[in-house]
Amino acid sequence: MEGTAAAAARGDAIVLAGVDKWFKTQDEPVHALAPTSLSVAAGELVVILGPSGCGKTTLLRIVGGLIQPTKGEVRVLDRQLWTNGTRQSAAAECLGVVFQDANLFPWLTVEKNITLPLELKGAPKDKRRERVRELIKLVGIGGFEQRWPRELSGGMRQRAAIARALSYDPEILLMDEPFGALDAMTRDQMNIELQRIWMETRKTILLVTHSIGEAVFLADRVVLFSPRPGRIDTVVDVPFERPRSLDVQASPEFQRIAVTLRHRLVEIS
Repeated sequence: MEGTAAAAARGDAIVLAGVDKWFKTQDEPVHALAPTSLSVAAGELVVILGPSGCGKTTLLRIVGGLIQPTKGEVRVLDRQLWTNGTRQSAAAECLGVVFQDANLFPWLTVEKNITLPLELKGAPKDKRRERVRELIKLVGIGGFEQRWPRELSGGMRQRAAIARALSYDPEILLMDEPFGALDAMTRDQMNIELQRIWMETRKTILLVTHSIGEAVFLADRVVLFSPRPGRIDTVVDVPFERPRSLDVQASPEFQRIAVTLRHRLVEIS
């Protein structure tokens, strides 16, 4: 693993060096994540793939500043994320997070949910209005601004959650199984939409999934994790040009990559 200074000079948005995580339990400590080193370039879309319980969500939450690593270093945009056990606000402000559950506040309209982070940061009202107009258009939920979350489909709620995560224009977007609860057709559509949003914004995206097809369709690189304690087993570059249509899934190269990853998952499970 190269030093973080060299990585930053090359344009890496995320740098993990020897990140390790143990959880305390009533019985005995659980080793969730083995020492892991990974760099994600600025503007890259990297997908972490692995079986349930392999530590991929733990890793994403560490990068998001939600869980402190037991050991190791996390840098985002060349800023130290954790120092002496304390999350550094200047680094965390670079991050937007989307979870599997949209987690919209049910008592707020779609518009209010999206603008809440800006309101909490004290952004002027006219700036909030301008930003929500941009984001509503970007994620494709025009006409739903005054709806309540309960009035939206699962896919529409996730669009709103993505808009909220982008409201304060973070450089890095972290996504934890964002479409895992959706039906297959809606999930395919959301993959297309996420690709479009990524191409328009060129945010750095680190996404966690257990779906091989989703990983290969979305990623510039797929990082395959072993079972717990999670560690990087295989990294696969995905060569397809963008924009990608769903038809790419029928291509021999897509199938070859997917089969290779599936076989490897079986081997290490």
